[in-house]
Amino acid sequence: MAKLMNAREYEESLRRLKLTVYQFGKRVENVVDDPLIRPSMNAVASTYEYAHRPEYEDILTTKSHLTGEKINRFTHIHQSVDDLVKKSKMGRLMGSLTACCFQRCVGMDALNALSITTHAIDEKYGTEYHKRFLKYLLYVQENDLVCDGAMTDPKGDRSLAPSKQRDPDMFMRVTEELPDGIVVSGAKAHQTGAVNSHEIIIMPTITMREEDKDYAISCALPADAQGITYIMGRQSCDTRKLEGMTFDRGNMFYGGHEALVVFDKVFVPWERVFMYKEYEFTTALVENFAAYHRQSYACKVGVGDVLIGAAQTIAEFNGAEKASHVKDKIIEMNHLNETLFCGCIACAAEGHREASGTYQNDLLLANVHKQNITRFPYEIARLAQDIAGGLVVTCPSEQDLKSPEVGAWVEKYFKGRTDIPTEHRLRILRLIENITMGTAAVGYLTESMHGAGSPQAQRIMIARLVNMKQKQKVARQLCGIDKVDQIR
Repeated sequence: MAKLMNAREYEESLRRLKLTVYQFGKRVENVVDDPLIRPSMNAVASTYEYAHRPEYEDILTTKSHLTGEKINRFTHIHQSVDDLVKKSKMGRLMGSLTACCFQRCVGMDALNALSITTHAIDEKYGTEYHKRFLKYLLYVQENDLVCDGAMTDPKGDRSLAPSKQRDPDMFMRVTEELPDGIVVSGAKAHQTGAVNSHEIIIMPTITMREEDKDYAISCALPADAQGITYIMGRQSCDTRKLEGMTFDRGNMFYGGHEALVVFDKVFVPWERVFMYKEYEFTTALVENFAAYHRQSYACKVGVGDVLIGAAQTIAEFNGAEKASHVKDKIIEMNHLNETLFCGCIACAAEGHREASGTYQNDLLLANVHKQNITRFPYEIARLAQDIAGGLVVTCPSEQDLKSPEVGAWVEKYFKGRTDIPTEHRLRILRLIENITMGTAAVGYLTESMHGAGSPQAQRIMIARLVNMKQKQKVARQLCGIDKVDQIR
């Protein structure tokens, strides 16, 4: 019987995990309540809580194709174009509700990519990877779990293949084969939401050749499996979270996190292995996952919604909302943001059914969408900072506002419109700072650039997927170079 957890139940499920987490060089004993990590946990918890609200039910829940039971859409395998479209709408919705990365997309995308690839491997080799995967998927759905899709390896010397690296652990690899499973070592970098996850799904990060077959590995591990260590990454302005519930944080409720996940001789039972040495299928797995995950950047549209709302609000608080140039900048922000939404909806609407029954989005349009994501959020952020003014980076702290000695001056000199409290003006400025330069900027800007592959990765795929010969053929026919196939 599938269980739809709520936020409280999700939090309690994390408390039962025995994670090994380090931050600032020290072991984190209580991960759930750590003030730097807690906002990111809250963001994931929101995906559980909002799934119980009737107004979001159609977007955040669906029926399992395995059992017919109601499940959270983040654990679903897409069964139609409508599923792909709702995935995009779900990303925008959650981004607009949290204004940060809510961390469940990568696991959802890993599950769907594996659904396609395990089926394809079995078709060629008669293996049982797909059967294992479906059993694992059922476990994820019935327990409503968060999966971390772990693809990015440290890579070491980028000019060398995995098997040619001086340190063989620069790419995740199998170090030992046992009768009941395998042993893996290595690391996965930039892992968004890793310590908020119940499961870690390992995938190869690049195309492998035969000499790299020991690196052609995909498997799933409990997040607290023996031998896994998490080292938390830093974020801009992250220690503001240690100051208590002050509005200097910008986003009072939510945030994100990334971690380096180290695997030191971790045992994986065979039933959790979904690829092992089938190196010729690494390309398909990487490209299918990348296409799904590039579509998932619909979340940036949601964060953009919040940033546009904040920009309009600060314009009003400043008394500048009627200025023609401000109006035009707000229009441009909306134009760019809705153009991004067009991309993620388009690649979903042009989706198709794979042999496994799983629906895949259009790979070309998914890459075009992600290429736009590497650019437009930066311009939206620039316009927001332009509208906000210099105070977005120079305003004093909340402590100064509340200081008996200088608080009155802060109140007096940082007031905009007389009918708007100074504190409200400072709060919205801090939110703009948070999204464009603070902790949320990791998820909105840097992640837009490098998440799901760097910009060049998308350009390579666009060049590969565009049917240039057909474009040339029609052009040559229409100008009379080549004979026209038929006259219409």
